[in-house]
Amino acid sequence: MHDKRIIQRDALDTIRQLLGQFPVVAVIGARQSGKSTLCSMIGQDWKIFDLEKEQDYQAVEHDPYLFLQHNSRKVIIDEAQELAALFPALRVVVDEARQEKGRFLITGSSSPELISGISESLAGRVAILELGTLKSSEAGGTTASDFYGAVEDGIHVERLESLTPLLDRERLFRSWFGGGYPEVARGSTPRGHRLWMDNYRATYLQRDIRKLFPGLKIEAYRTFLSMLANLSGTIINHSELARSLAVSQPTARQYVDIAHGTFLWRKIEPFTRNVTKRVTKMPRGHIRDSGLLHFMLNIGSEDDLLRHPILGRSWEAFITEEIIKGMNHALIPMTPYYYRTRHGAEIDLVLEGHFGLLPIEIKYGSTIDHRSLRAMKDFIEDHHLALGIVINNADAAEWLDEKILRLPATAI
Repeated sequence: MHDKRIIQRDALDTIRQLLGQFPVVAVIGARQSGKSTLCSMIGQDWKIFDLEKEQDYQAVEHDPYLFLQHNSRKVIIDEAQELAALFPALRVVVDEARQEKGRFLITGSSSPELISGISESLAGRVAILELGTLKSSEAGGTTASDFYGAVEDGIHVERLESLTPLLDRERLFRSWFGGGYPEVARGSTPRGHRLWMDNYRATYLQRDIRKLFPGLKIEAYRTFLSMLANLSGTIINHSELARSLAVSQPTARQYVDIAHGTFLWRKIEPFTRNVTKRVTKMPRGHIRDSGLLHFMLNIGSEDDLLRHPILGRSWEAFITEEIIKGMNHALIPMTPYYYRTRHGAEIDLVLEGHFGLLPIEIKYGSTIDHRSLRAMKDFIEDHHLALGIVINNADAAEWLDEKILRLPATAI
């Protein structure tokens, strides 16, 4: 039976903060990640128009400028990418009272129309928030971690070393296995879980992709997605991918870009700046939602996952997404990278932001072989950093080395 409780999202306060600073706030992300539900919680005095509903679409489409003049404050427009003419009309109406904040809240799944509409028409007038699926702390009903406050304006070591678990490991593992789509996270039977995921995949392919990219060969892209699940957490060689799919290399690159742009896949570029060693320069990536990954690989239970070869890569991607979601919710601008030398020395995640560089190694186990820290130590020394972090399934924060702090995954 589904648990229909309201799940409190960390991003709700973030949206309110942005509305106090910008005339327009755009919340973007994958379908079914909870954008509409989240925006509807902003306040009862906000009007909501869903452009996937014919009646609402017609009300806006007939004359977007006139519609926005009549509905010029506290308006939510869902799935704004459905109407490209909306964006220039928004710009005109916003500019008529440029200093007024918090007027429009728009949501959308990624598409060429959405991205170009925001970047070309609303530059300087809009704040963009990417909403991922639920963090494990949100699904577990706990407060947000202080990890993000500890790195917001510089790395505060004393706050990091004092972090404690927010939830128990069983709850964390449940989020890891099932993923963060709200409809799944609320609880369902294994059969209900599979049915929801199967419908989600079908809708993504048959409606979203067909509509956004009408010239795309859907069957070839479907095969690509199956292949991509097995490649999750690996470095992507576009030429090898093209040969396996029997398509051109530009087409293979296009497929990866589409999966990334529709929030199904996260492409992570290699860290290549200020390095003294020869490094890998191909991107790496992973399926963003761990539950979707496990479904695509036919992993039917947590026990099956623990026996599956994807275990380590799935865990690493899950923790990476947890961190990225937390950074987005806390409005901390940063870019995620990975680092790998030609000799195999690797760091799973390197964050770059106002706080500088923060290397993070992600391990599934609860213990650490200190020999595995060599790459982290070298990176810290080469870049003159104060700190590197290891995240694993330990019970408490602990210093592993003078500049390497281990944090429990349940604390982030």
